[in-house]
Amino acid sequence: MATTLKREFRDIIQYRNAYFLAFSATMGYACYGWEIGLIGGVVALPSFQQYFGLLSESASARASLSANIVSILQAGGFFGALFSSYFASRFGRKPALLASGVIYIIGSIIQSIAGIGTSSAVGLKILYFSRFFCGTGVGLISALVPTYVSECAPRAIRGRCTGSIEFSVGLGNMLAFWVNYSVSLNISPGQMQWRLPIIAQIVPGVLFLCFMLFQPESPRWLVESGRYDEAAAALAYIASKDQDDNAVVLTLSKIRADFAGKQRLPLLTQFRKMTESRVILLRCIIPSLATFFQQWSGTNAINYYSPQIFAGLGFSSTSSALFATGIYGVVKFVVTCLTLAFIIERWGRKRTLIYGGLAQGLMMLWIGGETGVHPSQGVVPATYVSIVAIYLFGVFFCIGWGFTPFILGSEVAPGHLRSAVMSLAIATTWLFTYVIAQITPIMLARITYGTYLVFGVASFIMAAWVYICIPETTGYPLEDIKYLFEKDIIVRSLEDAPGGRIFLGKRRAVSIEELKAIDGLPMNSPQDNLEELKSPSEEESVKVYSLRNSKSQKLEDPLII
Repeated sequence: MATTLKREFRDIIQYRNAYFLAFSATMGYACYGWEIGLIGGVVALPSFQQYFGLLSESASARASLSANIVSILQAGGFFGALFSSYFASRFGRKPALLASGVIYIIGSIIQSIAGIGTSSAVGLKILYFSRFFCGTGVGLISALVPTYVSECAPRAIRGRCTGSIEFSVGLGNMLAFWVNYSVSLNISPGQMQWRLPIIAQIVPGVLFLCFMLFQPESPRWLVESGRYDEAAAALAYIASKDQDDNAVVLTLSKIRADFAGKQRLPLLTQFRKMTESRVILLRCIIPSLATFFQQWSGTNAINYYSPQIFAGLGFSSTSSALFATGIYGVVKFVVTCLTLAFIIERWGRKRTLIYGGLAQGLMMLWIGGETGVHPSQGVVPATYVSIVAIYLFGVFFCIGWGFTPFILGSEVAPGHLRSAVMSLAIATTWLFTYVIAQITPIMLARITYGTYLVFGVASFIMAAWVYICIPETTGYPLEDIKYLFEKDIIVRSLEDAPGGRIFLGKRRAVSIEELKAIDGLPMNSPQDNLEELKSPSEEESVKVYSLRNSKSQKLEDPLII
């Protein structure tokens, strides 16, 4: 244990700049987490409902209006994510991230003043517009951050850095939940009771902008744009090394080789090239499938409608339901921190998705079964078990499907198509978050306990998909992950799955080393791919590196990212 902690502390020192970069970028996801955690509690406040005239509506109309207020953010997020690829490819990851932060702050300000000096009907329209506009900024953030972090993070800590997305989502969720609970207790019913939580969400947006100002551009985007000196400087900053360090030189040449002939592809060309081969198509589909499955876990149903869900389990007052929701946010945040620190790099992507999917599915089946057996809103002993099951669902979701789909998607996406692939994946997230936000109140009203059974069965399907179809990507350089999908994908996936070899008998997938040897040299070798790109000085640097490495230095992992 002491050795492990010592190694972790050494890694933190070595990769301090990379960790700060990941923290700065994923602070944008705190905006996302705050937004999705905020609105459910705000809509549940009687002061909000009275201000916008919801109390005079019928129960069904009120539910419909609440669903519209909640889900309009997802509509904006969908379009923001969809167009993120264009802005990220044309202007760079960092400028697009800064612009998205500005959009989020403006949208939050308009939300906070919606209805002032106007009728409730006009105020409601302004609220719709501002949430859509704010959602556009959040959508841009949500699509750009995984790409930016995965392209910058050292491979040794890439899972932890990209996974810190869920840390920031959990932080935003938790703070939003507790702000909602605090205003319900400490601020008398009125405009400020529901405006204050919206005003507070401006804070993470400002912090995100301030932190990102000091971060470098993605070295892979700089290489794609032909700005090699800046790319070397970015790599050196990320790894806390000198620009002429062997690891920086070799990593830069490897990235340049991977982009040979693929510089600055137009957006439509990127989408067209997704179908240029079976392997490329598969790698482009997996991120969207992973985020599609993530939404059917039921997590956003709980995020958006947890006050109503806890009320259905017996919490009669608004404050008690918000308190239970706040505890749920704390549980998710703590588990996310522990998972990032001790699990994601040890278990890998595949095991976390399998174990997390099976466990969260069991929790949903329990909640559905208990609700079906005890349909009344009275509290019985099994109700407390169901409440614990909701908290455990949050635990298992954070272990597996909370952030690993973003890590997996950003890793398997081809480098020259990554921004387009991730924009589609995050747009899929927003589209089905919108769907879940719209249908959850209807499902809870019409099929009641069947809602949880649907999510539970979906979780088992998700785990089976990963078990059979997804190879382990942990520890591979981004430029080498393509070999995982070259041959024997199902065989390789079962080899990597816990207990999967019992289904294979003596069959084994072709190793990555053998696949690279088939090419004679790695596909991103200077000899094969860099003749037109590499300068004489860089060629000499790589030769010097090879000579030094063969004579004296034995670096376990010379590549940075």
